[in-house]
Amino acid sequence: MAIPNRPEDAGMGGGCANSEPFALRVLGDSMAPEFAHGVIVIVDPSGVVEHGSFVIAEHDGEYLLRQLLMEEGRHYLQALQEDQRRLEIPGLQAVIGVVVQRAGRRRAQHKHYA
Repeated sequence: MAIPNRPEDAGMGGGCANSEPFALRVLGDSMAPEFAHGVIVIVDPSGVVEHGSFVIAEHDGEYLLRQLLMEEGRHYLQALQEDQRRLEIPGLQAVIGVVVQRAGRRRAQHKHYA
């Protein structure tokens, strides 16, 4: 079953199945220093979503890399840069997948999340 508005539906994931991990390039610096502009992240659509997870989520028709915060039954997307506002999402159905790995040009930039 295809999930509407998935990155692969928008031409970002190629021929990946809905449950297969996929790679995205970070654009912008809202998640720096953890995710600098240009690094590649591996996203697992079937990953475990928890408070504090880095996720790809849909908000107002855009796909965003943010940290997921769950507080008092509400769900928020938080950028790491202080000048970015916290965004409320309706629930976990807005989460496309969990970031499980960051890849950079140097080995020291590689990191696994779980």
